[in-house]
Parts: sequence; structure tokens; C-alpha cells
Amino acid sequence: MAIKVLLADDHPLILQGIRRALEEAGDIEIVAEAQSGSQVLPLIGQTDPDLVMLDIQMPELDGLGCLDRIRARYPKVKVVMLSAHTDRRHIELALKRGASAYIAKTVNPLDLASALRQAFEGTVFTTFVPAGADEENPGAAAGLTERELAMLKALTWGLSNQAIGKKYWVTEQTVKFHLGNIYRKLGVANRTEAARFAHENGLADSLAVTN
Repeated sequence: MAIKVLLADDHPLILQGIRRALEEAGDIEIVAEAQSGSQVLPLIGQTDPDLVMLDIQMPELDGLGCLDRIRARYPKVKVVMLSAHTDRRHIELALKRGASAYIAKTVNPLDLASALRQAFEGTVFTTFVPAGADEENPGAAAGLTERELAMLKALTWGLSNQAIGKKYWVTEQTVKFHLGNIYRKLGVANRTEAARFAHENGLADSLAVTN
């Protein structure tokens, strides 16, 4: 079943680019678009989305204010924040107020669908920020998300796809999807090369796995 998504951004070109990237994924349906914060809640009521992708800087009602109202009125709807800000303060503020993910506008369009799938699963908070933007993130230089970092460490423990799926309450197909993203970002071809990369670059010992 496709994930129903409502997009909210005050820049038509940004909306167009996001729509194009998500439509190519095949399992995401754009049910509505908003260009101001005040349009978001009425559209949620009309279209019943699974997830809202919300720009932080919006006219009439900013993204964080809109996030608060969504959490209060539609607690089951996931919210992914989209922003040009990549500093830790903005990221932590959005996540603490109930966002399921935080994505920088400079993110690779190829990673957008993956980010929304992870947010929809609702198992961990996810940040997609430019490489090096968060120096405390050991996988930032490789562009890995928190979920991908956790799965990479599980891989270095020798866990099978089935075991990783059970650990994180996801299907084996979802695990394969995440591992595919990991291989692409690390420039490796398989599990063995990914594990070697993790050990050689200090990722295997420094990852914090979130249950």
C-alpha cells in the first residue's frame, strides 16, 4: 500500500522537485500540496495523509507551530520537517516537538523516499543532513542516517537480514532496501565490503544502536 503524503513548502520549485523525486519511488502517493502553514491542517482533514512533509519556514503559520497543531489534532500523522537549517539546535527542537524526521533541503533527492519510509515506520528519529554538518555523527561523512548506521553495526555483528529485521521490527525487504542504500553511499558492493569499511573507518565501534 502506498504511503499517502501531504507536501508543504512555500516555494513552488521545491514542491515540484520533491514531487518528482517521490513519484519516481512508486510506493508514495502525493495526496495534497500546501504553500502556507494555514493550509496544512484543513488539507489533512480533507485528504487523511499518513505523513506530512513540512518546511520549517512557512508563511502565515511557521513549520514548528504547524507541527504542534498537527501533533495535538492528528497524533497518528507522521511529520517530517524540511529545512535549509542544518544546525543541531533546529534539528533537536523539531524532533523534541514531535517530528519523526528532519531533512535538509540539500539532501540527495535519491534519499527522499528512503527518509519518508523510515519516518513512516516510526521506529527511530532520522536526520538527513549534508555530510559533515553534524560532526558528532560518526557516519555524517558517508551521508548515513541513524537507522542506516544502526543497521550497519548490526551487519558488522554478523546478523542476517532476518535477524536485523526482527531486531528493528521491519520486514526483510525493508532491511534489503536500507542495506542497498548503505552500499551505495559507502561505495561498496556487498556485506563483507560494508563491514570492512565500518571497521576501517571507526564506525563499527562508535555506533549507538537504538532499539
